Amino acid sequence: MKFEASLQFARKLDKEDPLRSFRSQFYLPKVKGKPAIYFTGNSLGLQPKITKKFISEELNDWASLGVEGHFHAKRPWLHYHQFSKKALAKIVGAKSTEVVAMNQLTVNLHLLLVSFYKPTATKYKILTEAGAFSSDQYAFESQVKFHGLDPEKAIIELSPRAGEHTLRTEDIVQAIEKHKDELALVVFGAVQYYTGQFFGLRKITEAGHNAGAFVGFDLAHAIGNVPLQLHQHNVDFATWCGYKYLNSGPGGMSGVFVHEMHATNFDLPRFAGWWGHNPRERFQMKKGFQPMTGADGWQVSNFPIMSGAVQLASLEIFEKAGMSNLRKKSILLTGYLEFLLTSIENFNQHFTIITPPSKTERGCQLSLLMKKNGKRVFEKITADGVIADWREPDVIRVAPVPLYNTFEDVFQFYQRFKNAIR
Repeated sequence: MKFEASLQFARKLDKEDPLRSFRSQFYLPKVKGKPAIYFTGNSLGLQPKITKKFISEELNDWASLGVEGHFHAKRPWLHYHQFSKKALAKIVGAKSTEVVAMNQLTVNLHLLLVSFYKPTATKYKILTEAGAFSSDQYAFESQVKFHGLDPEKAIIELSPRAGEHTLRTEDIVQAIEKHKDELALVVFGAVQYYTGQFFGLRKITEAGHNAGAFVGFDLAHAIGNVPLQLHQHNVDFATWCGYKYLNSGPGGMSGVFVHEMHATNFDLPRFAGWWGHNPRERFQMKKGFQPMTGADGWQVSNFPIMSGAVQLASLEIFEKAGMSNLRKKSILLTGYLEFLLTSIENFNQHFTIITPPSKTERGCQLSLLMKKNGKRVFEKITADGVIADWREPDVIRVAPVPLYNTFEDVFQFYQRFKNAIR
């Protein structure tokens, strides 16, 4: 498509957008009484208007049924983790038995590392990206220490080549091959939070398995954003947070993926709890943990109903919109944003887009590396009604989300950003 830098063109794209009605299904924050340009769905997704309905139904069932809500609520609480399986499986490219909603991301990452980081005397190293999200870094470090190992020796961090901002897939594969005799685990953020790079999950997984290592991914910035085929690509495990693109509320539901090749491998070590136990014996209070098959066997505690209700509300919208449709719009939105930003006169004197230009290597986020006055520019656009994200030391992250952002949003952001850098 040939883009044009005009409001008229942006509105034309919005008029032709088959997903345009979904915007009205979300609450948009306001700045000075006017709807904000909200480009931070990669940090916290907006609230769907049907969220209140879903929570109210659970509150009403709690009020009228008490404990009997576990069996007789509209959505019986005893089986609540099952209600999101179909939608989550579609979004991550999995079978419903391979996913389950539970806990928060870093809790789940720890639970999965218990099972899939099994260091030996010779194969004990974790390979990951340098500058991974801090919570992931802390998880890797503490897990390595838990096994009595030195993080400086056991964690391999890959950095981009000199003068580059993102990792090349061939360099990741080459590093896996180089360290294959020492590798126990390969684990990356599927979309790098700072640069917005979407890694080549299939090639990384293949290389990791060829090296005899388990392979897992943090999907915090990937789920609901980019196309995923976790089952087809034979990823061993993954986890995510639900409060970004899945719009599940602040601190909302996470979930896990465990490939079906591990579904009945009950010899994998795991931290057990009663909600992962054989449901036919769960209330018999017997000793001896018998894990459920599939991802359900990694559950520990009973399901948080209110948080789960928030996620179900958003997943209902995802089911109606469809990930393939959202991806098509996302590519157009982000492509239009890139076109406009790079049409600014002498733009490269002010900023560099460090997110890969290829649509297959990014989602809806563009990271703008500011070359001068970055914080001041960010403060100016904030005062002008833009809700974006500043990341130290010098990056502005902007993410036009296809569920609720418009092409006019993109054009208005471009104008305000252009004025700010001037």
